[in-house]
Amino acid sequence: MIFDKSLQFSDAQVITATAASTNSIDFGPGGRVYGAAADIPRDIARSVHLPLLIQVVEAFNTLTSLTISLELDTTTTFTPDKTIQLASIPLANLTLGAQVYYAELPQGISMRYARLKYTVVGTDPTTGKITAGIVDGVQSNGTP
Repeated sequence: MIFDKSLQFSDAQVITATAASTNSIDFGPGGRVYGAAADIPRDIARSVHLPLLIQVVEAFNTLTSLTISLELDTTTTFTPDKTIQLASIPLANLTLGAQVYYAELPQGISMRYARLKYTVVGTDPTTGKITAGIVDGVQSNGTP
């Protein structure tokens, strides 16, 4: 797989406590018809395959599990306006090289900005790193 820096949420980000991804993605402003008072409603992932890959690049320790959510907002303040839980991964599955792959970002992304939120469940880990982002494809080594 190839990560594009402009579509990357985390690049070997150290997760030692609950945290937001280092980077956020700006999907750009919505379009507006000439003379209209508001932008045209949009759905970023509708009819488009936007694969999301989350990969463990350093094994985790001590935590019980790691919950990963997609946070969406209309501004860069990330209140957030909407949160979509993607996964809850137990420690046993947070080994070096482990991948969480989504064939598509969920539909319903109508806001301009997105980031990931890593929520530590249990004891804060002293080791563990994540690389995550929107990719063109994922290497499967022949497994479905």
